[in-house]
Amino acid sequence: MKAILSITGRLLYKCMGWTYDELPDYWTDKCVVIGFPHTANMDTVRALTYIKIVRINARLLVKAEWFFFPMSILLKSLGGMPVKRDKACGFVESVVKEFEKRQSLILALVPEGTRKNVPSIKTGFWHIAKGAKVPVICWYLDNEAKRTRWIGKIDPGETLEEDLLKIKKLYKNAGFSIPLGNLT
Repeated sequence: MKAILSITGRLLYKCMGWTYDELPDYWTDKCVVIGFPHTANMDTVRALTYIKIVRINARLLVKAEWFFFPMSILLKSLGGMPVKRDKACGFVESVVKEFEKRQSLILALVPEGTRKNVPSIKTGFWHIAKGAKVPVICWYLDNEAKRTRWIGKIDPGETLEEDLLKIKKLYKNAGFSIPLGNLT
């Protein structure tokens, strides 16, 4: 079944006119993957398709509102994981516990949290990675080149601010500016 989904994904990418990087050398079976930009629902389709192409068992955070019948069946089968964005509910801690219980967990999300322009990204991804002691791997949806690209990895350090600046530099070198609010 994985082979069929991988072939189907490759065909879908080809039909969309997109290409992709293979998994990078620094890939690990326990990580938080962040992706930018999030400008359209097709970003989620491309991410879920890529997961099937390279045959990784990733969990992709998707807003809970999308988990309605029959869409919930499809999203869960593709690795979608609902997240409630309206209130704090101990989500970071619960995901850190999932990392502790498993030998392999790839959690993918978009720190913008929405398709709208935001003044600053959400930083839950960093708190999850720091708490779980796993790296943050950066993925870039290069809309201009129609290519999904891996652009780097950071291991969470002492401060969120320092790591956000490292991440900002990775994306800037790739040609994209991530919004960090007051942090420059």
